[in-house]
Formats: sequence, C-alpha cells, structure tokens
Amino acid sequence: MGTKFIKICILFFTLVLLFVLTTQAQDHLYSQFFNSPVYLNPALNGQFEGDFRMNLIYRNQYTSSGNNSNYMTASVDYNIPQFGGGVGLIYSRASEGNAFLTTNNFAGIYSYSVGSDRYVLSFGLQAGVSNQAIDYSQLVFDDQIDPRLGIIPGSVSAADALPYNNKYYFDAGAGTNLVVGDFMIGGALQHLNQPNTSLTGTPAKLPIRGTAYLSYRLDLNRDDNIDDDQKSYIIPSAVYYRQAGAQSASFGMEYKRKSVSAGLWYRTGGGNDGPSAVVVSLIFDIFVNKDTGEKFKLGVSHDVPVSGLNYTNTSGTTEGSINYQTINSNQDDYYHRFEGARRCYDFY
Repeated sequence: MGTKFIKICILFFTLVLLFVLTTQAQDHLYSQFFNSPVYLNPALNGQFEGDFRMNLIYRNQYTSSGNNSNYMTASVDYNIPQFGGGVGLIYSRASEGNAFLTTNNFAGIYSYSVGSDRYVLSFGLQAGVSNQAIDYSQLVFDDQIDPRLGIIPGSVSAADALPYNNKYYFDAGAGTNLVVGDFMIGGALQHLNQPNTSLTGTPAKLPIRGTAYLSYRLDLNRDDNIDDDQKSYIIPSAVYYRQAGAQSASFGMEYKRKSVSAGLWYRTGGGNDGPSAVVVSLIFDIFVNKDTGEKFKLGVSHDVPVSGLNYTNTSGTTEGSINYQTINSNQDDYYHRFEGARRCYDFY
C-alpha cells in the first residue's frame, strides 16, 4: 500500500504543479518564505515540533524610494491530535504606495496529515475575509494643483470617491505538502474563488496565486554519532510563484549549523516584488529549552536588486521575522505518530 500511495501522491502533486504553471493584482511574496510557512502553504499549518506556534514576519520594500511598501503576516497554529492535524489563524496586511492602497486578510486554517515511518503527506484548507481600501487623504487630484504654485495647501478635491471603497470579500485557499526521506515537495493555490476586488463597480476578479516548491536536506554529519541539533546541514530549495501574468522564482540554499542558519538566494523579478534580487538571510535560535520544548527564533534578510532599480535609490528590501513555539507534554503521543519519518519542519 505504501508504494502505491506514494505514486498517487506524486500524481496529485504533478496536477498541482501543472496548474501553477498555467494560471494567470498580484500578492506580495516573502524572501524568508521558510519563516512564514503558513503564508507559503496552509498545509504547513500545525506542522512543527511542538503544540503551539506563533510566527510574525515584516517586509519593508524599497526603504528610501519615497514610495515604499510594507507587508506583515502574523499566524498562530495549534496541533490537535484528535483532529489528526491542526488549526490556525493567519492575518496579513499590505500597505502599498505610502498606504494609498491597504489590504487586510484574516483567515482560519485546518490541516490534516497521513503517512507512515517513510513519508508524511499533509493537506490544508484556508478560508477568511479580506478588506481593501484607498486612503483618499493621501491622494492629490488636478483641481488641488495650481499651475504656478503647485499643490494648494488645505484644498479639498471635488472628485467623487470610489463607490465601493472599503471593499470586503470572501477568500479561500488550499495546499498540500509531501515529505519522503530527505525530499520535500509542496504546492498551494490561493484565491480559489477568484473574488471580485473592484472598488469602482466594474468586475475585477483576483487571479489565483499558485505556489510550488521543492527542498532537499543534506546531512553533513550523517555518519557521526551526535545529536541532530549538533549537526550541520545544507538545504537547497526552489520556490516558484505565478499569478495572472506575473511569475517569480527563488533559488538558493541554507547552511544550518547548531543555532545559526545562513542563506543565499537569487530571486527573479515579478509582480509586486519588482526586479530580480540577491537575498542574504540569517536565522538565529535565540532561546531553546529542551526540558519544556520552548524555542524562540529570530530571522533577518536583505534583498539587493540586480536589475531594473538602482540600489542607491531604493536601499533594497529588508525583512525581519520571529518564531515562538512550545510543547505540551500531554500530547507526546502525537509526535510518535510517524516515528522515523522526516517532517517538514526539518527543512526550515
């Protein structure tokens, strides 16, 4: 049954990847995709070495451009053995163009895992509500501009406000993740219902965002008789995004040793994330308590554009992330459910 089931899983992933490659407003993407796993794929909800987890990531794009954008995602997820998976909540906020356009999303997630000592297959469903609005106080119209003096202080425009500003809409997504040995592959689709995001009344469907990724974990101390947290690893990964006519890919690897991970990535440009860039990341395990299972991690990364934009004029893009998780000793049986199998959290 195990071999047959794995073949079915591979076929399922192939169908997801084909959809990602053929799908067509774009979402923001994080360079530290591994430090916002629930945003990357709802199937990674509840997939961690603990019972309760909190993630927060913040992205400040083109800091010194005078028209920078800010993105933030916060999530909490909880393992519930009785459900065979976990539940979680995720909140994302995007402020683009000096907050001219702000988008908020709040969603719930349910995930479920099946597997054996050889593999773990996870599924995730996400559903929530999004809100989109334009801050008119930040806009200047032509009747507020004097041909000789420029912008007229304190002037109020006679331009009509958008009829559907402050728009609310239902939004849904789904994903799946498979770990077999030292390989992990996953895919997710967001905005499955293609909600109407129009602020003017003219229909404007939000295109489906497809995500696909692949990672491999190379143990540099495979033959050494030492604990896992004392070993060194190289983890190469590739992530591909497509939404409407925009696409972006990130290739690179992490070197992980004890409490520090260093990564080097190359990301191709696409959508809201602008030109191609080289990304450097550092992740630190600030606090680890083996007795209580508590962990606290801090991550930082910086994007340096290598095409299109001048770094001097933008100062690049900076991200910061934090992760906290803890273990409830009453749920120890959950972690032995697929004993011997690699889990997704081993790859980030």
